[in-house]
Amino acid sequence: MVDVVCPRCGSPNPPGFRFCGACGAALGRACPACATPAAEGLRFCGACGTALDDATGATVDVDREERKVVTALFADLTASTEMASRLDPEDLRGVLRPFFDAMVEEIARYGGTVEKFIGDAVMAVFGIPLIHEDDALRAVRAAADMREAVARL
Repeated sequence: MVDVVCPRCGSPNPPGFRFCGACGAALGRACPACATPAAEGLRFCGACGTALDDATGATVDVDREERKVVTALFADLTASTEMASRLDPEDLRGVLRPFFDAMVEEIARYGGTVEKFIGDAVMAVFGIPLIHEDDALRAVRAAADMREAVARL
């Protein structure tokens, strides 16, 4: 069997060693928490789920917070509560589904991301996950086209 050469000190090590016998450096990529060997390209340890080191040796920061300027868009139907009180829930769903489909289409067309649906409302953000210099303008354009889409419905 061929010896494994330590990338830090150059000392030969027997096959199967995970750490250099001369300097203690990891031989190959290993999980920083449990020392399980990890193949290149993986971001998390398959044994314990810990974030692995990147190619530079820095630990991948999966909990890194990032401040972003985003634009939020909120749209709901006027008088939908009254409509909901008159319609059977399945009939109401039949009315709301085309509304939501049209809203999602317009939001996506301008690069927005639907965050959630709340009753008869949709909330979207522009600037997550991709930031554009004109995210606020994209949101306004989406809102204008959403109004037109509702009028067509």
